[in-house]
Amino acid sequence: MLGGMSDDIVRPQTRLGGLLVSEEAVYGLILVAGMVIVGSENSDEAWETMLTVLITVLVFFAAHVYAGTLSRMAEGRGASIARSLRGAIHHSIGLLIVAVPPLAVLVLGASGVMDSEAAVWLALLITLVLLVIDGWLMTAARTASFWERVLGAVISGAFGAVLILLKVLIHH
Repeated sequence: MLGGMSDDIVRPQTRLGGLLVSEEAVYGLILVAGMVIVGSENSDEAWETMLTVLITVLVFFAAHVYAGTLSRMAEGRGASIARSLRGAIHHSIGLLIVAVPPLAVLVLGASGVMDSEAAVWLALLITLVLLVIDGWLMTAARTASFWERVLGAVISGAFGAVLILLKVLIHH
């Protein structure tokens, strides 16, 4: 058996930690990486890439919140629109939170603090690192095994690396 006992299982201790280690956070990171690639291929300007990422993330967040609100209301447990909306926002907020670091770097590129191309690559690297961390933490939430945690981080990071490889192949 590869796994350990629950004494060493890691669970997010903060609300933010719980939101970052979520399906929506992973989805958000993959979405951001994909949109950084698409945005940067359509323009050499970091501000255009930043706007592409920002608008896409906001649209997907709104769609998730809308669908989540309707789903909660359809469950028929007497949930009000406001309560359903709050639940949907809470469930989907990780998608927005994980977009902040790569978007911040793209803002630096857009404002001329750093080179636009360097900002794009750094934004992709940040999403890769966050995917690795999420993979580790999500695996750590269910097992104490170091090697299973490493495998979870590697699998998650590999997905991000494939996106970055696509950027390289598309760009050259």
